[in-house]
Amino acid sequence: MKNYKGSDYALNKHSKGIVYRFADRIVEITIEDYLAENPDKTETDFLALKKQSDDIYHDQVRNENAQTYKNVTFDELGDILPDHTNSPEQTIVSAINSQEEAEKNRKRLDMANHALDKLTDVQRRRYLLYVIDGLNERQIAELEHTTQQAVSKSLLSAEKKIKKFLASA
Repeated sequence: MKNYKGSDYALNKHSKGIVYRFADRIVEITIEDYLAENPDKTETDFLALKKQSDDIYHDQVRNENAQTYKNVTFDELGDILPDHTNSPEQTIVSAINSQEEAEKNRKRLDMANHALDKLTDVQRRRYLLYVIDGLNERQIAELEHTTQQAVSKSLLSAEKKIKKFLASA
């Protein structure tokens, strides 16, 4: 049996038996071995298994080759990969900064929620429609079946309350 190092398919195909490659050895099952182990089977049964084994290995090679064509070299990645890799110290500093930034954002969110808690339900609803949803005073007035002047007064009052809260915080 030839030692086809690169391809299980070639090893199996060019062997008279069915070949299995393991990490530490290669095992070939010959027709004689097969018939001795399976007295109720025939040479035709063995040849059918050999064909099936060849087909499985062949499909495996085709799939690997199809995937290889999708692979990209490092040079082709160019703009995707960074020019350098961060050192462990840089990675730790970056993680700490990310945690600190997340903590700052959490504190800002808590403060914003406390500021919004100072508003009446109407002011809060109108303020969120204005700031978050981007609606103008006229659109809010139409949505709430009220006047633009009422919405304007609510928004001004809401802004005053929020500024007062933030100044005292």
